Amino acid sequence: MPLPFILAGAAVAAAGYGAKKGYDGYQDKSEANDIIEASKGKYDDERSVFDEQNELTNQSLTKLGELQLKIGNDFKEFRTIAERLLEKLNQASSKDLEIDFPQHKLDEIDGLALSTTAYMGKIAGASAAGAAAAYAVYGGVMAVAAASTGTPIAALSGAAAYNATMAAIGGGSIAAGGFGMAGGAMVLGGVVAAPIMAIAGWAFASHAEEALSDARKTRTEVNEAVGKMAKGRNQLSKTKLYVDRIYAETERLYAIFKEYFDNLKAFDQLITAKTDISKFEDDVIRSIHNGYQISAILTDIITTPLFKPKQDEQGNVVLSDENIVEIETDSEGMQVINESAINTVLAASSNTQK
Repeated sequence: MPLPFILAGAAVAAAGYGAKKGYDGYQDKSEANDIIEASKGKYDDERSVFDEQNELTNQSLTKLGELQLKIGNDFKEFRTIAERLLEKLNQASSKDLEIDFPQHKLDEIDGLALSTTAYMGKIAGASAAGAAAAYAVYGGVMAVAAASTGTPIAALSGAAAYNATMAAIGGGSIAAGGFGMAGGAMVLGGVVAAPIMAIAGWAFASHAEEALSDARKTRTEVNEAVGKMAKGRNQLSKTKLYVDRIYAETERLYAIFKEYFDNLKAFDQLITAKTDISKFEDDVIRSIHNGYQISAILTDIITTPLFKPKQDEQGNVVLSDENIVEIETDSEGMQVINESAINTVLAASSNTQK
């Protein structure tokens, strides 16, 4: 065959090969784009549902935390007024009036009052978003930490109370300049929350569209993240159910406490008006005693950790190097809800009436 025809044939073959490669490249590019778009749609759909559940859970945590902090603050005022009224009654009576109530229970009430009011004072300057939600999650953990180290909970005041809660949340969220996904980060734990929060920043970068293998890798990683979000969403939903139960019972008991608290404030006003309150002695004693009883039950509920603390073989609570209680996690890395203890304390309080 003459050489020109051979070269011409080779050129045609080369052109055909080049066209095929170009077509294959187009096909790969198109398939990569399709994979990325499908993965992005799948991720965005699940992320939207996840974010909605996370927000609902965080709202419940915030509401519970705000109520717990208010109760602790009221305990402090209740105790102050109660002591002042008892002093006035003893001045007007030949009897030595005392409230028959266990001192260790009073200490627990005082400890909660001190830690919550100090915490409120600390966050007032910091204006940290999610601080109330953080207290709902870690207020009980702080109490367990205090008991485990032999430190009275009353010692968790000021910066100590705030720093204990912040440390328990984790350095990652603090380094980000705030709480960020407060509910998710606290409820799920960093093992689950971190990948969910991070993947949107890299999974759909433009370079992933340049190669089919990159797109397929992204699809795999998106599928894993979507799976984590689905499990995380279930954990958030379950946590919200428990938080709402705790809130409902706490709110119910707080309404009872408020009646006794309002009675004491009314008697205190009588003292201010120079009224002799000795004729109200029985009513004052009854209001103080009943108020303490409700306070003790509320303290038990508030200081019961929302998540289950780790324990060693001897049954002792496991503490980190910063004396923060470590939380049990399940096989997925999510924090284990303290179901048994919560159910027990709520069942014990459910029969309490005015």
